[in-house]
Amino acid sequence: MCTAAYLFSPIQLIPSFIPFIGFLDDWLVVLLGVKLLHKIIPPDVLTECRMLAEAAEIRKKMKCRSAASLLGSVAVVSLWLLVTVAGSALIVIYSR
Repeated sequence: MCTAAYLFSPIQLIPSFIPFIGFLDDWLVVLLGVKLLHKIIPPDVLTECRMLAEAAEIRKKMKCRSAASLLGSVAVVSLWLLVTVAGSALIVIYSR
């Protein structure tokens, strides 16, 4: 929480507008925050979260896209293009 507060705070040790060093301190704070968080989290909780993430990744890869979703996407994009072209034509006609 302190890491996020430091990153979003307008008051920083080294201002971010300094080309290289300004962002280097931000990276250092993030690195130290992640290392501290890794030490605080119990190993069994971390292992369980990794297993859940791997299972979700496997489910995501196994899910295939259906033809209906592809057809729906094409229909939405086509409708959007049609409305955009029609709206542009109406604006040109109205401006004359």
